Amino acid sequence: MILGCPAFLSSISDSKHPNPHRIVRKGFFRRKSDSRWIQRFLCRTCGHQFSKSTLSPRYHQKVRRINAPLYRLLSSGVSQTRAARILKVDPKTVSRRFMFLTAEARRSQEEYLKSLPKKALLSIQFDDLESSIHTKCKPVSVAIAVEPKHRKILGFQVNQMPAKGKLAKIAHQKYGKREDRRSRGWNALFRGLRPLLSETCQVTSDENPHYPMWIRKHLPHGTHIRIPGGRGAVTGQGELRDKRFDPMFALNHTCAMLRANINRLFRRTWCTSKKIERLADHIALYVDYHNRVLTPPYPISGGS
Repeated sequence: MILGCPAFLSSISDSKHPNPHRIVRKGFFRRKSDSRWIQRFLCRTCGHQFSKSTLSPRYHQKVRRINAPLYRLLSSGVSQTRAARILKVDPKTVSRRFMFLTAEARRSQEEYLKSLPKKALLSIQFDDLESSIHTKCKPVSVAIAVEPKHRKILGFQVNQMPAKGKLAKIAHQKYGKREDRRSRGWNALFRGLRPLLSETCQVTSDENPHYPMWIRKHLPHGTHIRIPGGRGAVTGQGELRDKRFDPMFALNHTCAMLRANINRLFRRTWCTSKKIERLADHIALYVDYHNRVLTPPYPISGGS
């Protein structure tokens, strides 16, 4: 790794300076946050001292030893409050670190999608998973796309939707008319996936009457296969179908894993999201864990 003095590089460019800056080692120091010994350096040009971790996104981060276990806990069905108790830190620390881990997870997912071959995906599975914000009278829809062979999550969008069924009247009386923004999510999801999808990509979904219009818009030469919905294999678990062969097993199994590993999405839980942005952040964190840890490590090939 080629090191550069951050103070020197921020003040002047090497190309304009007659003598390139010289870096020498200058001892070690013990970092309190994780008890590791870190190499210190000295810039002979400007006299500034720095270390290997100076340019790290974790710079000045206290108790950084909790990053890895917190990443695993929040992706394994543990709430933020319980994670704080397990790791013996303040809940505010977990809340702040959650936002940091989410930002890293989003960058990791972006790099993963960039590493995939362009116009190579021949098939995907697409559907919505429903949850709520604060109360079941404020439902939200999580549009999700999955690569069926390796069960990699390619993208998702979280958008609000109006309440339906018996809750529709109660929700309207308490919170007024609720705008249906699911179409924005479908449009944004397919627009983000368009560079990866083949012109003749096969999209498999359920029989939602709104899906064909958006799939034709983004994949005019693609194939859309609509699968009739089936009964849940377990009462209340609509993701896993009671079928001998499920054509959408990859997506349904992935949605079931989201419900099993994200505390906010449990069917029966007292942990709810107060903001739709935090729900999206938690799903982004799990998507990175799902793609890097829980599914096969090899990349998606063009023949999937």
